[in-house]
Amino acid sequence: MSTPPRLVPLLRQFDFARKRLADRLTGPVVDSGNGTDIEVGSMTDEEYLWEPVPDCWSVRRSTERPGPRARILVGSGRWRRDAWPAPHPTPPPFTTIAWRLSHLSELLALRADHTAGSRKLTRDDYRSSGDAAGAIAAFEAGATAWRAALLSVDDSDLDTIGHSGYPHGSDPEDPFIDVVWWVNQELLHHGAEIALIRDLYRSRQR
Repeated sequence: MSTPPRLVPLLRQFDFARKRLADRLTGPVVDSGNGTDIEVGSMTDEEYLWEPVPDCWSVRRSTERPGPRARILVGSGRWRRDAWPAPHPTPPPFTTIAWRLSHLSELLALRADHTAGSRKLTRDDYRSSGDAAGAIAAFEAGATAWRAALLSVDDSDLDTIGHSGYPHGSDPEDPFIDVVWWVNQELLHHGAEIALIRDLYRSRQR
């Protein structure tokens, strides 16, 4: 199946943002944005779970209580993510790299499932990782699944409301092309946030 022309620029943007975040997480270099390679080490477990300020939301062992102002730990398995059923608390809590990467990987994996999979997965099924290597692998798996889902659509699917039935957003009410745009926006802004926290962690060590 050929890629719908309207999807091509969004797919290129996704690929660019995905590689940029993957490089930022693992190194050995990342493009500075002007073509210059900047050396960057692979993220450590300590950095992954680092709380830059008090009362962060993060991922925690399922046997622990939710973090400050969180009411539940979402997911399955040994590690789960702090959450509060919508609407979220105001002001929103600061979140760790672990939280942001878990959230991002989950939305990629679940949207892929609700676009071209079983259409059954929920947040309660998702397994967060307690270590950096596992989280990076989960991000790659989610991004790969979402890209495959994108390649499964034709031009008419892009205008179909509810083509993605992802239950934790407005997907059932949105044309699919709007969902694709939104996922790119999530990847871009969370990727930038994660990069900034990595910079702060490196400066802290100095």
